[in-house]
Parts: sequence; structure tokens; C-alpha cells
Amino acid sequence: MTDRPTVVFGGTGFLGACLVRELVEAGRPVRLVARRPVRPAWAEPDDPLETMAADIRHDDEVAAALEGAGAVVNAVSLYTESRGARFETIHVQGAGRLARLTRQAGVTRLVQLSGIGADGRSPSAYVRSRARGEAAVLEAMPKAIIVRPGVLFGPEDAFLASLARLTRLPVVPLFGRGDVRLQPAHVSDVARALARLTGTQPPERRLFELGGDDVLHYRGIVELVMSCQRRERPLWPVSFRVWRSLAEGLSLLPNPPLTRDQVILMQRDTVVGDGVGTFADLGLAPRSLREALPGCLPPG
Repeated sequence: MTDRPTVVFGGTGFLGACLVRELVEAGRPVRLVARRPVRPAWAEPDDPLETMAADIRHDDEVAAALEGAGAVVNAVSLYTESRGARFETIHVQGAGRLARLTRQAGVTRLVQLSGIGADGRSPSAYVRSRARGEAAVLEAMPKAIIVRPGVLFGPEDAFLASLARLTRLPVVPLFGRGDVRLQPAHVSDVARALARLTGTQPPERRLFELGGDDVLHYRGIVELVMSCQRRERPLWPVSFRVWRSLAEGLSLLPNPPLTRDQVILMQRDTVVGDGVGTFADLGLAPRSLREALPGCLPPG
């Protein structure tokens, strides 16, 4: 498998792009697959990196991207639905299609990215689709590896950037009282874990939940961001009923800054569960949000 590329579907996304760089810097051949692939600016001409256009919704394009693969990672994700892209289409049908065609191509290593808290009974369509996507993958490839990261953070991420914008307000609104617990994971740490999971030594476990070194209440994360930016703002608890109403109104926008699914996610703890593989099982020590925060926040 060492001479065959690791094929990263969704290789231009936040996590996918980080994984591509992790693999290339380790000297491993990579095929970056996306609907509109772009060769990274950091890539050198002699790097073992190729780009390929493919849409996870099309059998022929996916099959072509899998030719000669040594391992496959599905990092394709959709956070906001549109007329042309639905959670069912991308997270369930697309993931199942990729798994089926990976098996047919004779590739034995597939890593499916999901998320902590994936639950087919969730009121969130996003969360339900993640759980159903896992099931579709395992039906096609029972030995696929499912990886559920916690909330991802890192330089130029969406999570911390949105908090930084909120802390510029005279009063910072909280989701409820800010009591929900999160276990944020640095994107580079998750990328390192994925690199190991696609390596030559297959893990014994098939389900991993990857959370960082800190378990923090949402309120505490907001306070950390304010402290790092040397800001002092009062925190304002806002009921989830108000947040739901706001999300409903914003849903009319083509790219809403807040969705109903995001509000639902902020009502449930997102922490690593029991009986699953973790960073420790891969010999990795994830960094904490506290120590990594200064290098991740946008300037100002």
C-alpha cells in the first residue's frame, strides 16, 4: 500500500486539506479529490500529490477517483442544505456509494468521518444523516473505520472565528446558560490520527471518538476567547426558544450564519463517550484548547 495513494475525498475542506498536508509532509502519495479541486499553495512541484475532480453523487466519477487507491478517507461534509445539496444526498447516499465502490475496487481501508453525537433519533436532520451515513458505510464495508471528531478548531476555522466576532459585541449572547460541554479537537491532531488510521498497521478498533485535552462548558470557551483577546464583556443567557426562532428567520438566507441544526447541537454535550477508540489508542496526545488558542484566533 505504500506506493498507492491515499485518496482524500473532500480534500479541500477544513479537515481534508489539513489531512492532505499531513500525508504529503510524511512523504506519502495523496490524491486530493473534490468537486472543484485546487492544488494547495504550499505544495511543491515534486510533492507526491495529485488532484482530481469528482462528485460523490456520481458513481462513475467516484470509481475513477478510486483507481489504484491504497486507502480512502471520506471527509466530505455538508453543514447547510441547499436545493442542490441535501444531507441525505451527501452524508447518507454519498457515503454509502463511496463505501460500495471502495469495496468493489478492492481497497480494504476506508475511513469515514462523522461526528461525536451521531444519533439516528436526533431532532437534528444533520445529526441523523451522520448516523445514517455511518450505517450505510458499514453495510457496504463492515470493516470500515468510523471516526467521530469533536468540535474542530484551528487557524482560520469557523468555530473560533465566530466566537471572536461575538466577543466584539457589547454583550455576548450565550446558548442557554452556556452549560453544554464541548471537547474541541485541534484539526491538526485529528489529521495526524487519520494519517495513522490509513497507515500500514490497521487498528484493532473500528470506532474512534477524537476529542481534545479539555472538556469545557461553552461559557468557559467564550471566556477563554475574551481573555486571549483582552476583552471584557458581560455574558447574556438567551433561551433556546429565542435561538430557534432566530434560526428559522435566518433560514431564508442563501447561506445563513445560524441554522436550526446548530441550535440543536448546542443543547447536547459533545464529549468522547465510553468504550470507543481515542487519541490514546493511536499513541497521540492531543493539545488542549487553552494552549493552542492564541495561535488559532483571528487577529483583532
